[in-house]
Amino acid sequence: MYVIRLADGTLRVPQSLSSDDGRLIGNAYVEISPGDPDYDRWLPESLTEEELAERRRRWLEENDELEREFLAFKAEQDS
Repeated sequence: MYVIRLADGTLRVPQSLSSDDGRLIGNAYVEISPGDPDYDRWLPESLTEEELAERRRRWLEENDELEREFLAFKAEQDS
């Protein structure tokens, strides 16, 4: 999950909720506005929604070699 910077400057920061024994219950985003104490910590790693869409597009278009390597590895493990 990525930190997403909205047009108004608000950050959507991923947050996970775990049970007492460490099992994952769920993932969600919390919104942090400019002026929040944690805002400056998260801002440098944030992406705009457009940057995130571009990363996803590039991943889908440019992962052919990685996918071939994975399928070859998987085939080797299955035999």
